[in-house]
Amino acid sequence: MTAKLESLDFAALNAGYASAAFSPEQVVREVYARIARRGDDKVWIHLAPEEQASAAARALAGRDRASLPLYGLPFAIKDNIDWAGHPTTAACPAYRYVPERSAAVVERLIAAGAVPVGKTNLDQFATGLVGTRSPYGAPSSVFDPRYISGGSSSGSAVAVAAGLVSFSLGTDTAGSGRVPAAFNNIVGLKPSRGLISNRGVVPACRSLDCVSIFALTAADALGALRAAAGYDAEDPFSRPEADRAALAWGAVPPRFRFGVPAPDRLEFFGNPHNPALFAAARGALEELGGTAVEIDEAPFVEAARLLYEGPWLAERYAAIGEFLRAQPEALHPVTRAIVEQGARPSAVEAFEAYYRLKALRRAVARVWTEVHALLMPTAGTAYTLSQVEAEPLRLNANLGRYTNFVNLLDLCGVAVPAGFAPDGLPFGVTLLAPAFREAAIAPLADALHRRAGVTLGATGQPLPPPPATSDGVPPGWVRLCVIGAHMAGLPLNPQLTERGGRFVREARTAPQYRLYALAHLDPPRPGMVRVADEGGSLALEVWELPEAELGGFVAAIPPPLGIGTVTLAGGEQVKGFLAEPYVLAQGEDITALGGWRAYLARRAR
Repeated sequence: MTAKLESLDFAALNAGYASAAFSPEQVVREVYARIARRGDDKVWIHLAPEEQASAAARALAGRDRASLPLYGLPFAIKDNIDWAGHPTTAACPAYRYVPERSAAVVERLIAAGAVPVGKTNLDQFATGLVGTRSPYGAPSSVFDPRYISGGSSSGSAVAVAAGLVSFSLGTDTAGSGRVPAAFNNIVGLKPSRGLISNRGVVPACRSLDCVSIFALTAADALGALRAAAGYDAEDPFSRPEADRAALAWGAVPPRFRFGVPAPDRLEFFGNPHNPALFAAARGALEELGGTAVEIDEAPFVEAARLLYEGPWLAERYAAIGEFLRAQPEALHPVTRAIVEQGARPSAVEAFEAYYRLKALRRAVARVWTEVHALLMPTAGTAYTLSQVEAEPLRLNANLGRYTNFVNLLDLCGVAVPAGFAPDGLPFGVTLLAPAFREAAIAPLADALHRRAGVTLGATGQPLPPPPATSDGVPPGWVRLCVIGAHMAGLPLNPQLTERGGRFVREARTAPQYRLYALAHLDPPRPGMVRVADEGGSLALEVWELPEAELGGFVAAIPPPLGIGTVTLAGGEQVKGFLAEPYVLAQGEDITALGGWRAYLARRAR
């Protein structure tokens, strides 16, 4: 090894491999040395023999790094996810089995060049947000051993925060991929349901379960997601949209709207420090160009209660009921008490709850027509191990206030660090959006992470530079310029973001166009016409949209507007909004203002 290996973030390892400063095998050797130095930290249920992991790393030698997006990146697997030839326990020794085939997500990650090293501890059968319900012990916060690490993906989060692996797999049914991220100063990405296959994952609630990703940065988490995602015909809950999901890294829009609960509706459970940290995160988003929109949080809170107070507990019983009936003594007492409740709900109660959930989904759908993302605390507060031991159910419910509703409402989320309290404990926030908008919120979450002024996990290493956005148009995408109500933060922008559109940059047209305000349209918007002379250079935004989504977008455009080819200053040509020439007689010529935002500003005066 010609250079000291410090951070295991993707950028650091990729740079080291590119310069031949170290090899994947040397990285794996260092990983095992770090694990040994930490000793019995309750993180691991099973470690692969070091020689086996080293051999897997050596096998990458001579491979084309460009074809392996996760080349040489060590990762950990939550022990409710199968890894061929290695035991799966779901933190229940009596449940142990050795699968012959890896989970689909593990297969995909290994095929992308990642190197698995072991299986991590969890709340038994992924039931809990505390990280203490395991016969293998309770991993604690990397910042204070008195405090919980969060669960259920406790070991996976600590492994990343402690600098033992580059990323790890968790699962997230109620918040298990986000709460541990907040308590350990790392990123937790909870993908859309069905984006990553659940084949080979021990189920908790099959209709809600997600494989999640812990990483040191949002860019790393999204990079792992790109390799892990995809439709799987062998998983009945996999969604065909997974093969079309927009997961390339984009830019932060210059303006956007984000939802936030009213301050008097936020609950921090008596924590004296976290309200100020959340307010600072809200302020940071505003500094990045966001406009806060206070939303009614009641439908979200009601949906959250359905998860553990409603018949969805029956899904947990369906998952392991046969094992519970045969060996009830094998379960952790708290896990057993929770799962046994799942035998009680009736089919009538299940349908009643399903109908109520459909109504709540309809109620929150209105939110997404107004905002780009929703900002929530990841958890209101953190608890000590002794507090959780004394009140395991009530405190667990508190931790799920801002997480339990997410899968029920079919959302995705990126949890990021948001600073430290004076007591030395980290605080985190989550950006949420409708399904399949991971790439739309990840760059914004990354920018928020950087504003927090923290280092990577508990490693003390600085965040790497933000990833660059590509100048080229990715395969399967089309570049589109917008000049009016579809611009970031304006009323029709959700028509882009809900289709996976991502912001590229601000730009101007070549000086060959005139702009007219069409006040008769709802909402008002401009019409742009190309002219032979006496044109102006107009402000606009360039976005990218998946080709598969372009047809639906165009179909929603009313006359006299349509999509044509627009020439930008500098000569680049992109698709964009143009109007039929008859608008010259219908609208006010606002070319001299230089763009639609300037017109809106004039109207507001």
